Amino acid sequence: MPRPRQSSRRAGAIVAAPEMNVTPLVDVVLVLLIIFMVVAPRMDQEVPLTLPAVAHPDPRLAGGVDPLKISIARAGEFHLDGRQYDLDGVVAALVEARAADPLRRLAVRAAAGLRYGDVRILLERTQSLGFSGVALMASEKPPPLPELAQ
Repeated sequence: MPRPRQSSRRAGAIVAAPEMNVTPLVDVVLVLLIIFMVVAPRMDQEVPLTLPAVAHPDPRLAGGVDPLKISIARAGEFHLDGRQYDLDGVVAALVEARAADPLRRLAVRAAAGLRYGDVRILLERTQSLGFSGVALMASEKPPPLPELAQ
């Protein structure tokens, strides 16, 4: 006589729930984190400019309170806090910013091909507003390679 088939499950046996493999999820999250860490510093510049470069920047000026940044494009328009102004408009915006925080510093970013006279007009106006010092921003260029003796 054939033997009755036994159930593959026993009565009262605990069935283990399937486990989710989180390794691919962690890999994707780490790759996204690295991508955002690389891209985030580049998102700071609202107006793309080619800045003049310096060979040996001052390391003492790296810290401190974030200054107001004015960008002057090659076409002569002024940008402050993501908004475009003419000369009188940016001066009016600086008056409001100075009233809100009188100790905040000012930094000017100007395109590399811009004439200094165009930048000097803004510097004169900001000095009359009470900004005692204005930082001129530049990009860092690598020091020249020493020539090999032949």
